[in-house]
Amino acid sequence: MSTKKHVLLVTGLSGAGKTTALKTLEDIGWETIDNFPIRLVERLLKTPPSSSRTDADPPLALGFDSRTRGFNHANLIEGIKKLQKSDNYHISMLYLDCAGSELERRYSETRRRHPLALDRPAKEGIAAERSKFEPIRRWADHVIDTTTLSTNDLQKQIRGEFSLENTETTTVTITSFGFSRGLPSNIDLLFDVRFLSNPFWEPNLKLLTGLDAPVGEYIAHDPAYAEALDKFEDMLTFLLPKYIKAGKAYVNIGIGCTGGRHRSVHIAEMLSKRLHEAGFSPTVVHRNLASRPMEALEAIQDLNGRNKGI
Repeated sequence: MSTKKHVLLVTGLSGAGKTTALKTLEDIGWETIDNFPIRLVERLLKTPPSSSRTDADPPLALGFDSRTRGFNHANLIEGIKKLQKSDNYHISMLYLDCAGSELERRYSETRRRHPLALDRPAKEGIAAERSKFEPIRRWADHVIDTTTLSTNDLQKQIRGEFSLENTETTTVTITSFGFSRGLPSNIDLLFDVRFLSNPFWEPNLKLLTGLDAPVGEYIAHDPAYAEALDKFEDMLTFLLPKYIKAGKAYVNIGIGCTGGRHRSVHIAEMLSKRLHEAGFSPTVVHRNLASRPMEALEAIQDLNGRNKGI
């Protein structure tokens, strides 16, 4: 029985990181093609791999955006559905999203013009492109929001989630984040740990993170800590095999606290360790670890009032 060829379609908003994603995929062994005419995809898939490659038929990543010749979201989705009916291909889509304000900043710093706003402010082009791509975003089976990610962060996430060793299995990602800085857009399972004691309000712990032992020890002293961690683990070890059996390609687990630097980071690391011991191989991403501590954000959204002296 032949193995299905893995084809990943990579798209998203201009400036959100498509080029970085494709370059990283190429570095880890994927065959990548950017801005390939959509109408020729089916013909491309039937073309034998180059004889110069050492691997017989590597997975393929195709990049496209609003500049790609022949782009039409309705025709694209219908074409993908047609390909998915074939026993020869495993088709998935990666969509790279980003907040408008951050995209404006990136265009301002690089002095590039937005492809849909060559003679207008970048803001207008970003809005037009977001509207144009919304059906694609809704249809995509994997979304990465790059608003707060550095180039290195995005490369790490791509490597973790699309390593060739994992293309035939379910990829599990645990993301720690701060609710005060926005909810990640691609979360399947969400755990809110703001009920735990907040190290932010301890002067000697405030500037540390959940990766530091004193912070972990402080959080572990909360009376609810041990039971909560056990219950999180029980739920995940129950659900993950179900997702794997159902053929779900990606499971994204979100662990949220207030600022995303202490409790969520520690819990994400502890859950990752426990899942590894249970036979899973999760990738951990700390979205807000490098964010600047902000007392106003902690005070507004912290659910544990005793940590604020109220």
